[in-house]
Amino acid sequence: MQSQQGNKFTIPIGPQHPALKEPEHFEFNVDGELVTGASVRLGYVHRGIEKGTENRSFVQSMYLLERVCGICSHVHATAFCLGVERLAEIEAPPRAQAIRVLVAELERIHSHMLWLGVGAHEAGFDTLFMYSWRDRETVLNLLEDITGNRINYSTNVLGGVKCDIDREQAAAIRQGLDFLEERTTHYLDVVTSDMMFLRRTRGVGVMTYDESQRLGAVGPTARASGVARDLRVDAAYAAYDKYPVNLVTETAGDLEARFVVRIKELFESFRVIRAVLDDLPEGDLTTRMPRRVKEGDTISRVEAPRGELFYYIKSNGTDTAERVKVRTPTLPNMASVLTLAVGHQLADMPMILVGIDPCFSCNDRMVSVKGTLDSQCWTWEQLRQYGIEYYR
Repeated sequence: MQSQQGNKFTIPIGPQHPALKEPEHFEFNVDGELVTGASVRLGYVHRGIEKGTENRSFVQSMYLLERVCGICSHVHATAFCLGVERLAEIEAPPRAQAIRVLVAELERIHSHMLWLGVGAHEAGFDTLFMYSWRDRETVLNLLEDITGNRINYSTNVLGGVKCDIDREQAAAIRQGLDFLEERTTHYLDVVTSDMMFLRRTRGVGVMTYDESQRLGAVGPTARASGVARDLRVDAAYAAYDKYPVNLVTETAGDLEARFVVRIKELFESFRVIRAVLDDLPEGDLTTRMPRRVKEGDTISRVEAPRGELFYYIKSNGTDTAERVKVRTPTLPNMASVLTLAVGHQLADMPMILVGIDPCFSCNDRMVSVKGTLDSQCWTWEQLRQYGIEYYR
């Protein structure tokens, strides 16, 4: 329900959001149609995944953490594997590292094309939405052929990967990339030339380089403002040192630049995947992984499609993690939405929000429960039982 003070309104949007398929609660202060303030409440998609890892082995936790996000499940598993492997003082074989990169870039293509369709839909450009999602089926089919699944691929195992690439699969990947590259060229032309679309993107939600640094933006959102930061380049992991990535940046910092950066990153993904197929190392897919992981803690950082994905992992010397903490790119990028909203029309809010490619199921893993129990640490079973009683 909106509240009114004179000619000024506070308009709540969500948690059942008219523009997004995930629940978050926004409040926009408006003067007429002009936004004068914005706030967000997170935590509506809490699923207890981090807490769940404390009662599961490292192997079980890897498959649980893949479910943090369906669109970028592989990158979550990769971040976790790299951290646990570092604690265990082992390294996956070169062939496994290369396949991790290949699947990660296919996943990036999937994520960016999905976002392109969502962004087009929010702009009212449903033709672009339908065509981009139709073409997205190509990369989903390739992932299904390689891993057996269209999402939640479960490619990784601790110490390597379980999926290999044979000649027939390599040929199918090349054929799919040729088709997608042609279509991506068309999409780049569309988002930079269609006048109706540019009215919703050019000059809208402008974030300068300095603002991006101050707000802590990451991923394509930051790179669209000229921030040359990409963990695949700055802190190469897996096999990215062997298959280097060329940074894609724009300087305009508006919604159009965020579309351009992501579409140009598709071309870079095509190039990296072809490089992997051209020079895929021979050898094993896995190495021996100890059942118990040495006591200690570590951080693991990887470049998810939306930006930096950060994992903190603590081991107590058993086969179960003592603590796993995940910070996804949506959290640091959300500050830019609230800041950039001020001064824009209320009708621009869905586009500014979708510009960061938000994933709330990724972001929401912790919630404060008020007025029920004193502050304390709950077990997994207590958390589960509370959820059952609350919704009964």
